[in-house]
Amino acid sequence: MADEGEELVLLNTTRDGVAVITLNRPRVHNAFNPDVIERLSAICEDLRHDADRIRAVLIEGAGPSFSAGADLAWMRAASDYTTHDNREDAGGMAEMLRRLSTLPQVTIALVHGAAMAGGCGIVAACDIAVATRTASFALSEVRLGIIPAVISPYVIGAIGQRAAHRYFLTAERFDAAQAHAIGLVHIVVEDQPALAQESERLVQQIFTCAPGAVAAAKQLIAAVAGRPVDSHLIADTARRIAERRASDEAKEGLAAFLEKRKPKWAS
Repeated sequence: MADEGEELVLLNTTRDGVAVITLNRPRVHNAFNPDVIERLSAICEDLRHDADRIRAVLIEGAGPSFSAGADLAWMRAASDYTTHDNREDAGGMAEMLRRLSTLPQVTIALVHGAAMAGGCGIVAACDIAVATRTASFALSEVRLGIIPAVISPYVIGAIGQRAAHRYFLTAERFDAAQAHAIGLVHIVVEDQPALAQESERLVQQIFTCAPGAVAAAKQLIAAVAGRPVDSHLIADTARRIAERRASDEAKEGLAAFLEKRKPKWAS
């Protein structure tokens, strides 16, 4: 199902500490199909095992859009799948999003043009999202008689249940300003040159942070979000900070602060 002669997802790791993932089906606005999902999932798994070298992961789209969501040819074929086949097919997308969202590195979605349906899922699964002012978004699944199921944990985590009621149920488009207002996007910039500039600023900020602590902070968010503050949560958070205090990174960070120098991980 691959596009002939085309590498569907590009990975560039030539810059120290940074990986750039590019969705590369510009002729169809970077729509997903099983090959795209499989490749993106494999890249995420490779990056997970490269955390000692890669500290920031940027995700962008080639051409005029970030991603138009699911490929129509794929959706047409899926309508004839068996229930078992459809579950396995959807499971591939769900696993890819899980791998992306649980990467130990900081992930940054750089959005221009359209980010529709599954494209919104990619944005929501990243730690940080930056969009150009003219970017547009939609959770458009119900217009096609389906639902945004596998992306829902990430999108609802980003925009909340109340906003999900509006955008899941109306499938209406919204702009970058509204995406920012509801929490899907953190930063809105004027254009693509400004998008590149802001991504560089974020990368430089990430390089000041201890990579092991960043990974542990991501795990902390996942463990704490939405949980009641009870004895189990209190004990878990106390355990986490105690372990970090005893870590080599914490010792180096404190030493660097007291000695008025940069820690070893800072560029």
